[in-house]
Amino acid sequence: MQIGSTLVNELQIGSRLNEAIEHNRRGEFGLLLAMLSSDTRDMAQFQLDLELNTDQKLRKQFALPPAQRLVDDISTHPNPTDNAHLFLHQGARQFQLQQALTPEAFVIRGKQPDAMVEVLSNCDELTKRKALNLYQQHNVIEDMHFLEQLATQRKISQTIASSYA
Repeated sequence: MQIGSTLVNELQIGSRLNEAIEHNRRGEFGLLLAMLSSDTRDMAQFQLDLELNTDQKLRKQFALPPAQRLVDDISTHPNPTDNAHLFLHQGARQFQLQQALTPEAFVIRGKQPDAMVEVLSNCDELTKRKALNLYQQHNVIEDMHFLEQLATQRKISQTIASSYA
């Protein structure tokens, strides 16, 4: 009998070990245990943080807060961290403590880069709206009632007819 893949830890067995105990199959239970790796480092409880890099492992081990963001985009995070109210109401020490626990970003801006924001601040409102795709061309006919649209069309057709006559 050849083994298709070697067993390293009990997560690869799944519920087969439990079923062997439940159905009193001593041979299968002994075989499954014998197939497991004898190296303690291969056990499942030591394999939890394999996908984390060194920085994330250290942050988890020492219970550190997430790193301070340099730039926070309010279009993706609508509620950025703001510790200013603590400084105003409770003083500098409380602000420093809160800043250490939940740091706020150095720069908070929208989805536009700094250069584009500077250019748009020097433009008129219509140009800003067109650049940000917020401009909606207003069509007067859409707001009119159906009878008003018919009357307007009749006037336009009379004007066209009188210009060709």
